[in-house]
Amino acid sequence: MTTSNEILDALRTVQDPDLMKDIVTLGFVKKAEVTGRTADVVIELTTPACPVKDQLKAEAEQKILTLDGIDEARVEMTANVRGNQGPARQVAPDVRHIVAISSGKGGVGKSTVTVNLAAALAATGARVGVLDCDVYGPDIPMMMGLSGQPEARGNKLIPKERHGVKTMSIGYLLDEDKPVIWRGPMVHKLIEQFLGDVEWGPLDYLLVDMPPGTGDAQLSLAQIVPLSGAVLVTQPQAVSTYDVAKAVTMFKQVNVDIFGIVENMAGLVLTGQVEGCPAGTPMHVDIAGGQKAVRVEQDGQFSLTLEIFGTGGAESLSKKYGFPVLGRVPLDPAVRVGGDAGDPVILTNPDSRLADAFREVAGHFAQRVAIREHKSLPILQ
Repeated sequence: MTTSNEILDALRTVQDPDLMKDIVTLGFVKKAEVTGRTADVVIELTTPACPVKDQLKAEAEQKILTLDGIDEARVEMTANVRGNQGPARQVAPDVRHIVAISSGKGGVGKSTVTVNLAAALAATGARVGVLDCDVYGPDIPMMMGLSGQPEARGNKLIPKERHGVKTMSIGYLLDEDKPVIWRGPMVHKLIEQFLGDVEWGPLDYLLVDMPPGTGDAQLSLAQIVPLSGAVLVTQPQAVSTYDVAKAVTMFKQVNVDIFGIVENMAGLVLTGQVEGCPAGTPMHVDIAGGQKAVRVEQDGQFSLTLEIFGTGGAESLSKKYGFPVLGRVPLDPAVRVGGDAGDPVILTNPDSRLADAFREVAGHFAQRVAIREHKSLPILQ
């Protein structure tokens, strides 16, 4: 009869591709039992957003079924975001990871990336919050479809929640048309209160939507809490990547790791059909003083990507500074529609290419956080 130890030995050949160790050594296997000719296994990953979850499950089932005496392998995949191993955080102690979402300049879609990344992570079962630290332009309330004063419990504010994401913003506390005209110390105090005086509860990820640039809010956040890392958002064009380089230097100066970069508005995809046009018919589109060839497919279908903001910006930053590109998000009017309506596009158009791009960003982000998390664990000999 096959034993639990034989199940574990088989699973020692299943390796996590990011952490470069087998799932037994990593402590992922929480249950390995045999009943008759059935193996029951529970594998606990480091994030519910793990992009190789299905791959690991299929490989585990395959390895178990090679054992004599096993006809059925029931593998359950669970997740537990452990958080960085270090001194207990004084503020927001139940939040596993606090991550800054930042950019070098405004207008690159940083808030759009934040809300869609949050919604994508929440859709996998992760516990997610968004803290809007862009006090001069708080867009998170509109993009999440929320408004009105937050409730209070004792001396704590209760985050407003929608789409499975907890949120807090100064936009809930001020009239919509009232500008914030504050100096740095007031911004510092607000961030401190939003972290310490808000009842966030247990969260796997708290995404902090930062103002553009490298000013008071970024420095204050890094001083108030130890950040797990930062995600940078850029457009492909040179002026955007030029400003992002300054943000990279700033985060290095305050000892904050950069998980990666998201290239937003990375090409406008046009699709359509030319009636009566057979496949292979040559067609060109005039753009930017030149012509772009378009391939006509069956039934006159065509697809054309217009690189409105250029190409390669994120890749050049990745090569220069050594962090990965988490994903490239195409330009699409559906993003604007979803943002204005308070419904992230990943939820309103889940089968779209755009939603796939945000899910890819979420998966790569979760991978990078898990790798950082693993590195902070004590090494067992």
